[in-house]
Amino acid sequence: MIFDTHAHYDDEAFDEDREEVFQEIREAGVGLVTNIGSTLESAKESVRLSGQYDFIYAAVGVHPSEVEELTEKDMEWLCEAAALEKVVAIGEIGLDYHYDEPSKELQKKWFLRQLEIAKEVSLPVCIHSRDAAADTLEFMRKAHADGIGGVIHCYSYGIEHAREYLDMGYYLGIGGVVTFKNGKKLKEVVAYAPLSQLVLETDAPYLSPEPYRGKRNHSGRLPLVAEAIAALKEMDVSEVIRVTTENAKRLYRLD
Repeated sequence: MIFDTHAHYDDEAFDEDREEVFQEIREAGVGLVTNIGSTLESAKESVRLSGQYDFIYAAVGVHPSEVEELTEKDMEWLCEAAALEKVVAIGEIGLDYHYDEPSKELQKKWFLRQLEIAKEVSLPVCIHSRDAAADTLEFMRKAHADGIGGVIHCYSYGIEHAREYLDMGYYLGIGGVVTFKNGKKLKEVVAYAPLSQLVLETDAPYLSPEPYRGKRNHSGRLPLVAEAIAALKEMDVSEVIRVTTENAKRLYRLD
């Protein structure tokens, strides 16, 4: 059984054929999916999907690019949603410096606040970090995030930062980029990191693995990611799938 630890099936890219996609991914061996919130609205949709489908769990949180209009009242809703049975994480939260807006200070404010909420409600976090390696690590240390637990989604930095996160007990989310010809840095990290701290993810509908790069992604393509990891680890793909699924259950405390 494959566990997709990070997908966005509430995305409009699936509006026309969501049911068919769900049937397809189940036939491909995908047993569990965590649908991740990126805005308040998508977090609410993630909760709705988790209630509608037995194989879907939800994470609730606000992506750093979407924090401009956030209020403390929104944080109250996050705390309430975190108590729901199928909400398994706070995310995706973090820092994204790829664009100039929202400001770094605003992103940091709401990143820290959502880390605090995760600690309050005793849920792991799903961390988004883009072009913000040093600040992400600094703020996680400031929040004592080693005591929270979670996953660094779509891991994109080098071995040095990976070592820091692994030492904090975090998992690294590995998706389609590990199959890309220009994914050398991630391949080095995957070869270095213990399999016991890797989990599979799609970020669907984004980041399809080769040979589907540029097309809509879905969880049924995770065997391609598992195959790439197996090649780097020189092990059987079935073992990669088995271990990463066990890791994902531990990550989201579903054991």
